[in-house]
Amino acid sequence: MKDDSPFVTTDWLFNNLEQPDIRIVDASWHMPNAARDAAAEFEKAHIPGAVYFDLDRIADTASDLPHMVAAPEDFAAMVGELGISDTDTIVIYDSVGLFSAARVWWNFRIMGANNCFVLEGGLPAWQNKSYPVGSGAISPEPTLFNALPDIQAVVGIKEMQRHCSINEEGRPVQIVDVRPRLRFTGEQAEPRPGLKSGCMPGSINLPFSELVTGGTMQNREAVLSALRCAGINPDEPIISSCGSGVTAPILNLALATLGIDAMRVYDGSWAEWGATAGCPVIGREGQLL
Repeated sequence: MKDDSPFVTTDWLFNNLEQPDIRIVDASWHMPNAARDAAAEFEKAHIPGAVYFDLDRIADTASDLPHMVAAPEDFAAMVGELGISDTDTIVIYDSVGLFSAARVWWNFRIMGANNCFVLEGGLPAWQNKSYPVGSGAISPEPTLFNALPDIQAVVGIKEMQRHCSINEEGRPVQIVDVRPRLRFTGEQAEPRPGLKSGCMPGSINLPFSELVTGGTMQNREAVLSALRCAGINPDEPIISSCGSGVTAPILNLALATLGIDAMRVYDGSWAEWGATAGCPVIGREGQLL
């Protein structure tokens, strides 16, 4: 474990697998068009002792939007069933390297789990070291998770509408959209049907792919460079956004590598904004839709 880092290495985890307070979480999730079953893949191969965190189940399932943050009491009950306490040391990984793990890291952090980390390089890095993997279903012993939610971290559409109605000189927050650049500019259609193409007025684009290389977060210098090149001031307030809230926290995780505790995420992201009547959209060639 590195001082003040939100990451742990595969070597560190391997050497601490038997520690009684370590809880390992497989946070794998794939885009609907990826034709992959993360739960089935978990049963075939996972880090020993890991439990599977289902992003679409540990969520507000009453919402029409995908994987919205669950109510604190529901989150606490569901992760407690996974055998995870808020005082445990929680290590999160995914099967891509660094994709959906950031979302689950953020979800635990905003619910009060402060000893929460992401595994550098995820499952691929673990397997590349030829470390052991388990298989089959897991039946953890339930425990108590005491949720202490950060209610400011989960940003809703009304607040986003207020920010987008303020001119750039008076905007109190930087809205950073981590979707791929062509989706941000409206030149590429959204993968989810029925959504407008484009971006929120005044938002800044920093594709998460510029923060991650080979399934691993870029080093501090590269993260700072990417922020500066995008015109983002890491010392000023930031709200991250993406397609449906899964990859937005990669930016929050990147900021954490710089020692910046910036945890605000627009939970509905483009899945909500691009489908909601009356939400202004900047489309191709700067046209207001």
